Amino acid sequence: MRSTCLVAALAGLAYAAPQKLNFEEIDSDAGSITTGPPVEAVSQPISYNAAKEKAAAAAEVTEDLSSQSKRLARRGVNDPCSQQPDGYGPKPAEDTVPAFLGFQTFSDTANNAATPQGYSRSFANLKASVNANTYLGLATLQTYDTIKCQQLCDAADLCTAFNIYFERDPTLNPADACPNPASFTNIKCTLWGSGVTPEAAVNDGGYRRDFHVVIAGSNGYTKDNPPDAQPGFDGPTKFGGAIAAPGNYVGQKFFAGPYDAGKCSGACQATTSYNKRHPRADGTYDACNFYNVYLLSKNNVPEGTYCSFYSTVFGKQYATNFGQYRGSDYYSISSSYGFSLNPQDPQHV
Repeated sequence: MRSTCLVAALAGLAYAAPQKLNFEEIDSDAGSITTGPPVEAVSQPISYNAAKEKAAAAAEVTEDLSSQSKRLARRGVNDPCSQQPDGYGPKPAEDTVPAFLGFQTFSDTANNAATPQGYSRSFANLKASVNANTYLGLATLQTYDTIKCQQLCDAADLCTAFNIYFERDPTLNPADACPNPASFTNIKCTLWGSGVTPEAAVNDGGYRRDFHVVIAGSNGYTKDNPPDAQPGFDGPTKFGGAIAAPGNYVGQKFFAGPYDAGKCSGACQATTSYNKRHPRADGTYDACNFYNVYLLSKNNVPEGTYCSFYSTVFGKQYATNFGQYRGSDYYSISSSYGFSLNPQDPQHV
């Protein structure tokens, strides 16, 4: 993920017109982001929040993922026709793709799963998992446990949503001698640094040699809470849309990947620092005294964090930008919040 500071005075950088989306930067920053787990993955590292109140959950998660990694190393799962890990989920009597996709147990389990406190269910019982720029990591569970998946999300830094689903996986690592082995069912929990939507659930599996990986009983859940407070700023203040102010615009920055208000905070402060070192002849400069952070989505699939910077504070009455079209693609705005520098910078050397 790029973290280049926004410095409006630097030559050679392209900037959008005030408060218009900078599609050039959006396109360039999104290219190197992992959008989901590989088809053969059963675990991937997740970043954990080390705060004291989450220490117990983080320790449990670390132990779970560490034990999974050790099992994988011991078993040599990448060797041809080697036994694959886990497979704790139920499976239909007939070992075929149509039987898996039509297995009523998967539908019943997904539709009746508990919604964790502090979360809203975004979708239920789909036959595809989430694929988006805001992917954080993966764990394989022993049961279809939305509360366990929620605990993993709460313990992981920046996690604001999770996707839990059944996946048809091979019992052996497919190779020339075993191109289409028998299947078993893994229960996977993926974590996301944004909300999850039905439109983002486009991963319907794939092939490992002749073995067909498919997905069923896919549920998505999104946290209801705002971003964390940022040191040196008042807020967050919730907005309905993005700020469309009449003036005092300093610049913008886009970060592909998980939704992270802290990225905007750092870029805001870096902008002020640079401008203060390069004032106008009269000693004035443009300071970032306020920023608006929001999640930018393309056709309702999360792209990343968009930051807009201003030299003065604007209120909810200016939050009137809800998105815009680029050809047939609609870029929408959600999770829009404002942060005000405290104390405000005087903008004069």
